[in-house]
Amino acid sequence: MGAIKSAMGDAILTSVWVFSLSSQRIISSEISSFLGFKPFTLPSLFLSTIINSIIVFTITSIGRLLGGASFNPSSTVSSYFLGLRPDSSLSSLAIRFPAQALGGALGAKGLLSVVPPQYKILLKGPYLKVDLHTGAFAEGALVFALNLAILIIVMKGPKNAFLKVYMISLTTLTLAICGSGYTGPSMNPANAFGWAYMYNRHMNWELFYVYWICPFIGAFFAALVYKALFMSPPEMMKKQKKA
Repeated sequence: MGAIKSAMGDAILTSVWVFSLSSQRIISSEISSFLGFKPFTLPSLFLSTIINSIIVFTITSIGRLLGGASFNPSSTVSSYFLGLRPDSSLSSLAIRFPAQALGGALGAKGLLSVVPPQYKILLKGPYLKVDLHTGAFAEGALVFALNLAILIIVMKGPKNAFLKVYMISLTTLTLAICGSGYTGPSMNPANAFGWAYMYNRHMNWELFYVYWICPFIGAFFAALVYKALFMSPPEMMKKQKKA
């Protein structure tokens, strides 16, 4: 019952995340245009990080209200391997991942159903821009970097909650720019699945290899590196006992 409840929370939160994240691009573009900011300049990028920080802060607060729900399967993987979620198990992950994918599809469908037609060109979702293996490596490396940064910021970073969120948003934006010529990027398997489903790209090897398998590998190695760098043996034993 606990796993089903967690999965339901994940589905709800992921749908809100995909809807909000994809809306951010439209909102940022409109505000930047109104203020006279040119695309990819420092003012427009700063604006994007502020809007993203507000969205992330709001959604993580909703996640806490939902009992610790997660909107990113890769973060769920890294948290599981670090023992940060004592209530998690492999069987619960097998339920939560499909729920997160479902949430991604619902969020994408919800946004496409309400957004004006002129903005739909901005809502194609992540897609592969290089060869298969290069894209898979790039997405895995980006997820590794993102999850490692999140772990360091959340566990070892500043105490101020909004400052933590801003640092995560800045990291995400930097990685998104770095990966834009490779895979989009997504850095969130549920987000990738949601948009792939809307455009009938969800039943192919490319989606699962590039946007699920390699991100899971990246998240796993992020947990290993964090554990090796920042967790002392007594702390590891404490986490294992809780798990």
